[in-house]
Amino acid sequence: MDKLTEFKEYISKIARYQQAISLIYWDLETHAPKNAYEYRSQALGELTELEFTMSISDRMGEYLDYFSKDSIFGNLNEYDQASVKVSKKGYDKFKKIPSKLVRKIAETTSKATHFWQLARKESDFSIFKPYLEEIVSLEKEEAEALGYEENRYDALLDLYEPNLKTTSLKETVKYLQEKLSPFIRELFENGKEPRHEFYEKNFDVEKQKELSIEALKFMNFDFDSGRMDISAHPFTTKIGPMDVRITTRYNDKDLRYSLFSTIHEGGHALYELHIPEEFFETPLDSGASMAIHESQSRFWENIVGRSPYFWKFFAKKLRKIFPDFDEVTEEELYKGVNIVKKDFIRTEADEVTYNFHIMMRFELEEALINDRINVGELPTIWNEKMKEYLGVVPPNDSLGVLQDVHWSNGQFGYFPSYMLGNLYSAQLFDKLKKDIKDYSSQLEDGKSDEILNWMIENVHKYGKMYEPEELLKKATGETLNPKYFVDYIKEKFSEIYQL
Repeated sequence: MDKLTEFKEYISKIARYQQAISLIYWDLETHAPKNAYEYRSQALGELTELEFTMSISDRMGEYLDYFSKDSIFGNLNEYDQASVKVSKKGYDKFKKIPSKLVRKIAETTSKATHFWQLARKESDFSIFKPYLEEIVSLEKEEAEALGYEENRYDALLDLYEPNLKTTSLKETVKYLQEKLSPFIRELFENGKEPRHEFYEKNFDVEKQKELSIEALKFMNFDFDSGRMDISAHPFTTKIGPMDVRITTRYNDKDLRYSLFSTIHEGGHALYELHIPEEFFETPLDSGASMAIHESQSRFWENIVGRSPYFWKFFAKKLRKIFPDFDEVTEEELYKGVNIVKKDFIRTEADEVTYNFHIMMRFELEEALINDRINVGELPTIWNEKMKEYLGVVPPNDSLGVLQDVHWSNGQFGYFPSYMLGNLYSAQLFDKLKKDIKDYSSQLEDGKSDEILNWMIENVHKYGKMYEPEELLKKATGETLNPKYFVDYIKEKFSEIYQL
């Protein structure tokens, strides 16, 4: 067996451990009985430690040293070169983290998720507080192990968005605040809110599920390679090749929640399902970054799913399942899914205010990781930030500091990906419109094939070959420019709110 074949088999074995880990995570969030979490957490910790140990082993180091030699690297094809580069970057980074710390994080977070769910149900932050304190301590330890130049939080940001720094993130936040804060005030002071009460009734959950499936069919979601389930917090998990699972959550008082949660997660799934087969069970078999991933989910959820063109088609599907909508026009259905409001819940926020939910989470995370605030202060500071940014104060912890699963999973540094994903999606959309001039009429006809194929050709097919800024420039001709998002928001909502 030649050395390249050996290396490929070795990284395939690591990928199979990752598949087992993903399956346990998915099961804990969906179908596992509540008494199982303790033992599943131990199994998860052991598998995670094993997979991690293989990834930073001396054997892996030897493979990477060998294939990184100029004389060897130059003879590899572009996919194998990319695989070596991605593996080497991960190896150099994660070699710094003790395997015992990795296991401890996996065990702690899997248990913490259980207590987060309980705390959220009881609306009692104190139930979750000791577990979050331990997670924050572990995350700081991880950041120190990874290393950073200026800001401890940078080490965690890099896990989700390679090369992103806190300083540049703050510049983006400042730009959005300057451009959108006055616009939001104008919307609330002078805008005319469209009617939308027809979405806020009792809706049968089984029929909502039927509607969600229709949306996934429109998106060309492959049900032979994926499935949809229910969870407390909607998410997407790639178990492995040809197996991508999404979850949604139903609200029997508002039809919009489950529909757009499903479309959002479906966007993530499409990305994973269209990564080329030659990347399967290699380090390239995933998205370029979490923000690029979010660009896909937000594109389908907002730019497509909340467009007037989509509703010219989807109104028929809605009325067939829910005849009560027969008297509601297509324009009213469209405008009714684009209501701007000061909401407590991030996942229910509109396109205009959503990034402000992310800004406050970013500020809280960065302050926690740098010891400027402590976990016990979170509920109070959370409410203060909500009032500052959105003008509302959550009435309880469930609608406030306990609403997101991310911290229980130890995903510090993840939240900014959502904001960047919005910006990336608008920039990609600007280029897509130039390349597919009749995209709107295609959507009106219920056809998404060409739009999906554009994303496959410009984003999906590269998997993790390129880092996010490099991929964005390859697809659009320039690096991140938040102006595309601001222009998109102002044009769309000025029309809807008749400014």
